[in-house]
Amino acid sequence: MITVTPSGQACGAAVTGIDLSKPLDLDQIAAIRSAWLEHHVLAFPDQDLSDDDLERFTLYFGPFGDDPFIAPVEGRKHIIAIERAADEQAPVFAEVWHTDWSFQAFPPDGTCLYGIKIPPVGGDTLFINQHKVLAEMPDTLRQKLDGLIAIHSARGGYSKEGAYGENETTEKMTMTFLPSDDAKATQTHPLIRPHPETGQLCIFGAIGYIIGIEGMDEDTARALLLELYQLQTQEQFQYRHKWQAGTLLMWDNRSVLHSASSGYDGHHRLLHRTTIGCHNRPDKAA
Repeated sequence: MITVTPSGQACGAAVTGIDLSKPLDLDQIAAIRSAWLEHHVLAFPDQDLSDDDLERFTLYFGPFGDDPFIAPVEGRKHIIAIERAADEQAPVFAEVWHTDWSFQAFPPDGTCLYGIKIPPVGGDTLFINQHKVLAEMPDTLRQKLDGLIAIHSARGGYSKEGAYGENETTEKMTMTFLPSDDAKATQTHPLIRPHPETGQLCIFGAIGYIIGIEGMDEDTARALLLELYQLQTQEQFQYRHKWQAGTLLMWDNRSVLHSASSGYDGHHRLLHRTTIGCHNRPDKAA
């Protein structure tokens, strides 16, 4: 029997009583989706998963998403290795708060991340409950944000000039990035929007992938986004996930921001990641 145990933090829950190395039935999938929508981040400990298992689980919740700027693992199209060598000196990947691929026209519904090689210290993944941020936001800030359209872009990360572009830092990293001028493209999304499945309002995205606001000058937009960021990143809105090998984590990109943390220098860390694509894309409708 599936058991869902809330984390006691701003979001997140552990799911036990299920073996994800075996095919799931419709009731099990429905129960997981319900828990996912309620808690936004689910951890499945004590799993022994192959890459085939990880891909099968991902497809229960949507199509594979498009991961445009990171090379997949050899022999796979839809699995990325989130890896850092024990002697790696470059900055930790994805330490900036973000929601995955928000710069796409149809951002992914979620992400799955499976811990394979986990250091004994550090490396926590942090999450922000964007529904809770909005619900507890001061009225003065909420009034500033209502109706605004945010401009998203990957240029700061994955353009050739970006943080993961053609530079000495990425040359020292274990992960293989695919920087491109395509990263300079922009895409707009409402800053406050209803969750596509639950209808619950939340903030979508954060400064970083959000590079501006429609109809607002750059300095004013940046000041407002920084004001929002200072609220978003407060501890009362966070869930801190402490990794163990064999844990599968899935999170709802429509509901949360996330950030990687460091603290494991001298240890090899390896996780495999898949992206749950947007399941209700109008351009993919039958």
